[in-house]
Amino acid sequence: MSHSGDKVNSLRFLGGATKRLVKTWIKMEQPREIPWTPLKKDLSESRIAMLSTGALAMDSDEPFDQQGEIDNPWWGDPTHRVIPGSADLGEVRSYHLHIDPWYSRQDMNCLFPLDRLRELSASGIVGEVAESHYSIMGYILEPKTLLNETTPQIIESLKNEQVDLLILVPA
Repeated sequence: MSHSGDKVNSLRFLGGATKRLVKTWIKMEQPREIPWTPLKKDLSESRIAMLSTGALAMDSDEPFDQQGEIDNPWWGDPTHRVIPGSADLGEVRSYHLHIDPWYSRQDMNCLFPLDRLRELSASGIVGEVAESHYSIMGYILEPKTLLNETTPQIIESLKNEQVDLLILVPA
């Protein structure tokens, strides 16, 4: 099966002036220091979770709201979904208008490498695979709800599950 060759235009729902404004913002973004917290135990003893920005959801979950973004290009769904550590990746879908879903339909591990994490755990390179993993939409121009509601919910869940390391998997 070959890829359709369709390019994803992340700015396709924006009008001309708005598109130019967003492109200008992107160019103006200054590099920031990345917060770093060293692991307190060996990787082989650590419980690991992942956070994807690919707007992933289980087939049994409510999809991320793509229509809301089409209707209002300044909005992105600020909620999150939980992907169980035991999930069958054949039951996980991406609901993100700013990435090409073709690749993840071929192999979800390219967007959410849960099978690879399980293999690393089985081989002893990493400790446990966490019970829960998380996904958000990686296109949020108004991050207030994401920062004030969604992020604290995810952090609380990570603490409750005693996760030692969270791997960010950008889409």
